[in-house]
Amino acid sequence: MPVTEAELVPEPPPDRPRRRRRTVATLATMVLLLFGVPCGLLVFAGQDWPGWVLGLGGAVFFFGALAYTRLMMLGHGRRHRDWAARIGDTMLGVIWVLFTCSLLSQFVRLALFLAGVDDPLRSRVTAGAAVLAAAVLLGWGHYEAMRVSRVRAVEVTLDRLGAGLDGLRMVLLTDTHYGPINRVRWSAGVVDVVNALDADLVCHTGDIADGTVAERLEQAAPLGQVKARYGRAYVTGNHEYFSEGQAWLDHMRDLGWDALHNRHIVLTRDGASLVVAGVDDRTAAASGEAGHHTDHAAALAGADPTLPVLLLAHQPRQIDGAVAHGIDLQISGHTHGGQIWPFHYLVLTDQPVLHGLTRHGERTQLYTSRGTGFWGPPFRVFAPSEITLITLRSARSEPAV
Repeated sequence: MPVTEAELVPEPPPDRPRRRRRTVATLATMVLLLFGVPCGLLVFAGQDWPGWVLGLGGAVFFFGALAYTRLMMLGHGRRHRDWAARIGDTMLGVIWVLFTCSLLSQFVRLALFLAGVDDPLRSRVTAGAAVLAAAVLLGWGHYEAMRVSRVRAVEVTLDRLGAGLDGLRMVLLTDTHYGPINRVRWSAGVVDVVNALDADLVCHTGDIADGTVAERLEQAAPLGQVKARYGRAYVTGNHEYFSEGQAWLDHMRDLGWDALHNRHIVLTRDGASLVVAGVDDRTAAASGEAGHHTDHAAALAGADPTLPVLLLAHQPRQIDGAVAHGIDLQISGHTHGGQIWPFHYLVLTDQPVLHGLTRHGERTQLYTSRGTGFWGPPFRVFAPSEITLITLRSARSEPAV
């Protein structure tokens, strides 16, 4: 199969100083909006609060913005302080939900206006509704993020799948994001659920952790206990390349997984075979790690072109390469299903799908998981996590209608 120019020669990185200035300006604008909008709408928008409430409210948002900025620099910058990341990430989730609720609460203000309710009561009720809604969503969202993921069962029919592989049970894990919050018990719970599913194949499509192998060794250890009848396969996500991508590949090999670093394995049952291939994340080439880049041709080198292909690729956005190389099914994660609504819509500006099973081209299907864990803010709002049980069906085994 042909190798695209993008796979051989990645685009050169943009001018670094200009990119840094643009990033700083974007982050500063984001912080200003996230903290400034709820401050204005909940404190200074007709509520006629006493002076001490105005002063306290303004101070909370102002110093909160400064503290958030500092904590995120400590937690996710070069110093990589887990305690700072935990607090900063939580603040990000709280202020995002409060920002959203403060905007949506303006519909309450409008309804009260139409009902003839005057200020300051109208604005105070509006502010109270926003805070109450945010508190409820944050409590529920935290529970959803911290619990062991539920199983989502999906059936996928592949036209080229041999009858001997009909009913193959594949479990998909992705975006476990072992990170600043120690989730050893959660990790063990996920593995218990996976092992109870009696899988033929277990796949992990990346973003295994935020941090180095040494930092997340304990949280990742239960992955060594995952059971699968025919194999366990893993590919890198973009977050591996924030720390040490090759080290995570090596560690997963040490735990007994097949690290599909632009390569494939073949699964055979009852005379039917399936190529299980994997490619590096699309950010790998820019990471500076030698030998890391997305290379579908290398992943499929030597594979029988008549066999169906299951591709592990972290990002749904990598589907174009899958279509070009005749892949039958790509499984991905990365999107988290949006994680905290309405971030869903921002995700769709970068990725072709949010979650679920979709078709691309004549042959290729894509399944995108909402993710098994979470990144950053320990909240999931209208984006439940999942352990995906995918049952592969052969079109050749289906009875004629």
